[in-house]
Amino acid sequence: MWNYTDKVIDHFMNPRNVGEVENPDGTGQVGNAACGDALKLTFKLDDQGRIADVKFKTFGCASAIASSSALTELIKGMTLEEAASVTNQDIVKLLGELPEAKMHCSVMGMEALQAAIADYKGEPNPFEKLDDHDGKLICKCFGVTDLKILRVAKENDLHKAEEITNYCKAGGACGSCLGAIQRLLDDMWKLESVKKC
Repeated sequence: MWNYTDKVIDHFMNPRNVGEVENPDGTGQVGNAACGDALKLTFKLDDQGRIADVKFKTFGCASAIASSSALTELIKGMTLEEAASVTNQDIVKLLGELPEAKMHCSVMGMEALQAAIADYKGEPNPFEKLDDHDGKLICKCFGVTDLKILRVAKENDLHKAEEITNYCKAGGACGSCLGAIQRLLDDMWKLESVKKC
């Protein structure tokens, strides 16, 4: 059983901003219901370029619903530039905390927001299936590339393959990629320590 904060329970039991914004300025979709989590985020800007309305639809667990709800409350009133700097850690901070194994829910919220902002700007969703030249597929079960693993690891200071599983599910099904994930992390952090010298 997961230990949830009162804020997580409140956002799960009384989610804010559920649904879809009519005629949205931006729409972001991430995840995959077949893998257990999916999120659609829509927003509308006001005359000053601030997020006036934002709604979500999610298929997922209590943490996914709570993270999505908290995200919508967090970004209301922000400019797109301010919203673009929101991280998964900001979502977790608003909720008090999330169980380590559920951190991927906060990452999914951040990715949906970035995808919706990209949609508004007329850019492709940065989290749709990547071509081979955009990254090497590491986790076949969840479709996670080396580029996503490295990004999530850097953003959240993750050093172990099991931590990556908590943040983006890679390695969480058959587990055959856990060794490759650990080697990828070891190489990245070695390179980072060399850069600091």
